Amino acid sequence: MSLKSVILELARNSQAPHGDRDWRYEFRAPLDERGYFDPKAWDDFKELCTVRRFQNGALAETGLLCRTAGGRFFFSYRPGFEDDEPVFRFADHRFAPGEYVTITEHDGVARTFRVVGVNHWSPRAEARSPAPGATRLH
Repeated sequence: MSLKSVILELARNSQAPHGDRDWRYEFRAPLDERGYFDPKAWDDFKELCTVRRFQNGALAETGLLCRTAGGRFFFSYRPGFEDDEPVFRFADHRFAPGEYVTITEHDGVARTFRVVGVNHWSPRAEARSPAPGATRLH
């Protein structure tokens, strides 16, 4: 089990027929070799499971991958639940390029995002290279 850095971009939809590379999420999570999330390993690494949300190509918010008492995962940017963004069936998804994930954003709209990159992550690797160098689909 290792921590991975995952990049999601807004998938094609009626408002963005080609998707949107500038509307994205970058997060870290423990994934197995097949790309599935390990909620038990999350307990050991949760302080490292950060998320960055980008809109219009600029960093909009930073936060953490969190879990409710009921076991559902969400992105949280500030204390309280007002800004929480649930990720539909997060623990059941395969995070691999080409897969899709649904996030209910701050405005209450559930949007689909496409996984475009997955990289191994370690604190030492980030110190050497702060820019994510994920393999991209395009």
